[in-house]
Amino acid sequence: MTHQPDPQARSRRLYGRRRGPALSARRKALIRELLPRVELSLDSPTVPGTDFAAATIDAGALFKENMVDLWVEIGFGMGEHLAAQALAHPTIGFIGCEPYVNGIAGLLSLIDEGGMRNIRIYCDNALNLMEALPAASVGKIFLLHPDPWPKRRHQSRRFVSPGNIDIVARVLRDGGEFRLQTDETGYVRWTMRCLEKRSDFKLLAEGPGGARQRPGDRPRTRYEAKARLSGRRSHTLCFKRLPRLH
Repeated sequence: MTHQPDPQARSRRLYGRRRGPALSARRKALIRELLPRVELSLDSPTVPGTDFAAATIDAGALFKENMVDLWVEIGFGMGEHLAAQALAHPTIGFIGCEPYVNGIAGLLSLIDEGGMRNIRIYCDNALNLMEALPAASVGKIFLLHPDPWPKRRHQSRRFVSPGNIDIVARVLRDGGEFRLQTDETGYVRWTMRCLEKRSDFKLLAEGPGGARQRPGDRPRTRYEAKARLSGRRSHTLCFKRLPRLH
């Protein structure tokens, strides 16, 4: 059965900034010339030269080359982690979701320098994208240093919530992984409370220290470096998608 995206998805509000400092001439050119070649739009064909319209995304048609898996990063910042993962795993397709124009330009610069052909960029709310993906079509979902929204009145804006984790659970394949990294201990506790109540996820302790153990396959990002300079430790929570009951 084809999954139909939430009709209210397009109206989801995005919090946070969309633009930062003025872009350099080179990055403006990348936005103008490279972005149209790698952008995933829910209103237009995904692969140039095809008639594929992504009202509901055919994960197998996202890339010209055959990919063995699909990984998604929610809010890729300036793109360092996503680009490094794509370079290390050329047979895996990646979708990076990020509305911040300067971050998009940063990832485009890395794609241009590294020549990666296995990245697509979605420039809007990641939930819209995941609503359009088929069930059990994604191997890993990364959420690295999301905005913690520490004030109580803003906590409803956090990505981690029961409804959003329902969406994550739907698109992850059995055995897939949801990986969160944050330097905010309040967000760690919030996430644990949200996930520990579920029967479809299991926390993976990767060694001594459990959630504090840093996965060896994850490159460092400027957000992690900024946290370390401020004396804050980054915590990584890795949750495995347990098999569906048929």
